Amino acid sequence: MNAQEELNTTEVVRGSLKRRYAREKRFRLFGLAAITASLTFLAVLLITITARGLPAFKQTFIQLEVTLDSKTLGVGENPDTNELRRANYNGAIKKSLTTLFPDVKKRKDKKALYKLVSKGGQYDLQKRVMADPSLVGETLKVWLPVGDDTNSYIQGNIDSSLPEKKRRFKDNQILWVDQLTEDKQIQRRFNSTFFERGDSREPEMAGIKGSLFGSMLTLMVTLLLSFPVAVATAIYLEEFAPKNRWTDLIEVNINNLAAVPSIVFGLLGLAIFINFFNLPRSAPIVGGLVLSLMTLPTIIISARAALKSVPPSIRDAALGVGASKLQVVFHHVLPLAMPGILTGTIIGMAQALGETAPLLMIGMVAFIVDVPTSLTDPATVLPVQIYQWADLPEKGFVEKTSAAIMVLLAFLIVMNAAAVYLRRKFERKW
Repeated sequence: MNAQEELNTTEVVRGSLKRRYAREKRFRLFGLAAITASLTFLAVLLITITARGLPAFKQTFIQLEVTLDSKTLGVGENPDTNELRRANYNGAIKKSLTTLFPDVKKRKDKKALYKLVSKGGQYDLQKRVMADPSLVGETLKVWLPVGDDTNSYIQGNIDSSLPEKKRRFKDNQILWVDQLTEDKQIQRRFNSTFFERGDSREPEMAGIKGSLFGSMLTLMVTLLLSFPVAVATAIYLEEFAPKNRWTDLIEVNINNLAAVPSIVFGLLGLAIFINFFNLPRSAPIVGGLVLSLMTLPTIIISARAALKSVPPSIRDAALGVGASKLQVVFHHVLPLAMPGILTGTIIGMAQALGETAPLLMIGMVAFIVDVPTSLTDPATVLPVQIYQWADLPEKGFVEKTSAAIMVLLAFLIVMNAAAVYLRRKFERKW
């Protein structure tokens, strides 16, 4: 090969390398751009949810001087528990408001004045009086939650510069609230109601306690059913089952079940557990059964992968010292595979916690006010609660929806962090 040919070959190689490096550089830039875009979208989503949800963790209260005379409450001199429960607490609150603003005479203005206080304020007053019946006949200062429109105005979500016809909060209401603010009768506190009460038609009184308890009961049923069945199945398929076409068919079906849309499991639960076995609708036990069917394939697959990761030398050594097949599995293989099994279980439970579609099919979308206390009580779960609130037009429910999403994300992050921690703490390198 002469010098000219060597020079041509070198130029060809250099040109080829230059093009290859350019392609690699473009590929890296495309990957970096994709990661940047993904993180940007995630950051925008989280910032938006946080910005909308943070106001829901604060609640506005108004201080009123309420006279609890028996005539206004509509009870006798020595009322019993039933009388106190049915007493006209709303009338006492309205009387307090008209006393505070005596110039309000027209019926329309009075209705606007009464809207300053939430309809749930009468229940707070009822709870206080029933706890101490001696308050009947007394005049006391109480802090009561304000209505949704009042809360929106105080938060700055209502533009008072707009014409009165274009906003729900009227000029006279603005004057009353401003006067109460000057008199220091308006106060914002941590919204304990959000965590202490169940659902409500009034956004300022709605809470997530019922859905949280429903989620916990449903996940408890899911874990108790899916974990032992999934681990037993994985052990049998990996350690004891013969390798033939039947076990191959079972493995293929398990893998296929992991990809089935979750709503299909909801239809199955509706047809089998409710229509055939007549289990109660909208109950945690039915929700747990449905989510168990959905979670089983995920836990089985992760448990089999964890069992496969145990080196064969562990099994051979145990068999070599006289251990039976059962002892090998339960005394040696299973303890070493347990961190991976637990990790897969936590991830499966986190997936179940965020599911909505299968639970809608079994009636857990019902409006539930009371907090469930057993597996057969009517209940809803946190994702379904978010779905219900997202469909409501009130500004307060928009904030409550974002706040509930923040709580759900916090639970999911904690569960996934626990899975990562268990994996790193107990995982063994072979």
